[in-house]
Amino acid sequence: MVGLFDSLEVKGLTLKNRIVMPPMQTGLATLEGAVTEHLINHYLERSNELGFLIIEHSYIAFSGLLNKRQVSICDDNSIFGLKKLSSSIHAKETPVIIQLNHAGSYADEKITGTQPVSPSSSPGCRALQIDEIESLTESFAMAAQRAMGAGFDGVEIHGAHGFLLNQFYSPLTNRRRDRYGGSFENRIRFPLEVIKRVKKQIGRRLLLYRLGADDLDPRGIKIETSQKFALKIKEAGVDIIDVSGGICGSRPDQLQNQQGFFIHQAHQINKVVNIPVIGVGGITEPEYANKVIQDGRVDLVSIGRGLLKDPAWVLKAIQKLKKN
Repeated sequence: MVGLFDSLEVKGLTLKNRIVMPPMQTGLATLEGAVTEHLINHYLERSNELGFLIIEHSYIAFSGLLNKRQVSICDDNSIFGLKKLSSSIHAKETPVIIQLNHAGSYADEKITGTQPVSPSSSPGCRALQIDEIESLTESFAMAAQRAMGAGFDGVEIHGAHGFLLNQFYSPLTNRRRDRYGGSFENRIRFPLEVIKRVKKQIGRRLLLYRLGADDLDPRGIKIETSQKFALKIKEAGVDIIDVSGGICGSRPDQLQNQQGFFIHQAHQINKVVNIPVIGVGGITEPEYANKVIQDGRVDLVSIGRGLLKDPAWVLKAIQKLKKN
């Protein structure tokens, strides 16, 4: 029986166990988005004995900046600091991925100086033109190229939590009438184009997709639709699917009373794809994390708030489970 501390090989990279530190914004970059020593130390403290670590969402274009002190990967000036970050974590023998994102309608106009963009116009933001969509696809690809230059083991494309790619996927936010809106096939077109362009840039290194699998709204994305999307994602070349919330966000109020609140959705995705799936959702107890792996519900688990609260969470989990 496979458990939390069994290794997993993905695309030639051996993960020492099934524990992932998910991307969680720290606000520790400079105002220009550059890596700081404080940011590096934050990750170093939490990188011991992880299966792998995902660096917080990094903006691929200035128009997609969510807030101040977010990590930048939008130009070549970012490479030097990111390389220092990745090499520091590699010194702990921990693989490290970086997440690529555009905030879409959530971008902060006070910082960017431009009106936020989204699939469709709504109060405070405007709809993207087709040539702009194509340009942003290239921005994702160039960000991935920079990630490779900075020595990361792969990238994760952020398609969850109501950000731009998720906004295109969900009918709650995508009301377009062109080839990027309307039908399921049209709404997933932009995310798939991004996946394919990024894939070309990273070669044999890992490609992850954070899937907003459920909007928790009867008018929005449901898990059955995301099962179909997951198959398309896998066909496009994604190596690992990281399952979380859609337009409902990462910590929906209605699910806060249970541990592993997106494990159900991750399990449903895991049923239809033959690539590793990450489950997430307020997981704090090592016994619970071990159980969902042993039961085959997911292949990897993300420990977010637990690691923020206690950088030694993984080491303590090893000791605790060994006693049991």
